[in-house]
Amino acid sequence: MSTIGVDVVERLVKAHADAGQTLVSAPVFGRPEAAAKAQLVVAAAGAPDALERVRPALEAVGQKLVVMGDVAPQANAVKLAGNYLVVCAIEALSESTAFLAKAGVDPAAFVELMTGSTFASPVYQSYGAIIVEHRFSPAGFKMPLGLKDVRLLLRAAERVEAPLPFASVVRDQFLSALARGYAELDWSALALVAEENAGVAPRAPKDAAG
Repeated sequence: MSTIGVDVVERLVKAHADAGQTLVSAPVFGRPEAAAKAQLVVAAAGAPDALERVRPALEAVGQKLVVMGDVAPQANAVKLAGNYLVVCAIEALSESTAFLAKAGVDPAAFVELMTGSTFASPVYQSYGAIIVEHRFSPAGFKMPLGLKDVRLLLRAAERVEAPLPFASVVRDQFLSALARGYAELDWSALALVAEENAGVAPRAPKDAAG
């Protein structure tokens, strides 16, 4: 159920088969607060009979179970692609709000406008609020984990010769964040990098208490 490399899962499938076992891959989507409420979305893949055996357990931890295929690594590819969509949303929010702050527009008003209309989705709503409030600690998903996932994605994409140009940009943004000492912050603190690049006056990151 972890976010790991497709190549690693391929090796695990073989190792389990050699031991007379079957591997089902079932990574999840959702921040810690969703996990606490059993509201995760589970993306599963593996042999159909094995999936049916573990279905009750997978359905117990989430609000939705989606079967992505009958080969376990397929679920891991989906998880990496899904996390890529999330981090692209974070980067787009970060760049947009930094631009508006520099232009003298209230980023919070912009986020409220967009997440209440064109981008009315949980990802934009939750991360938009985190970014405008600078609520990067405690981290729901720390910066090094975001970098790890982008690296895994790039490795998996290279294996199948699928270019992902923006993934390289985001990887460099993560490296910049780590170089600035943001390793313990939530991956949405990419917004700090965007603000600093734009010359926006710095604000101290907030903790959960504000």
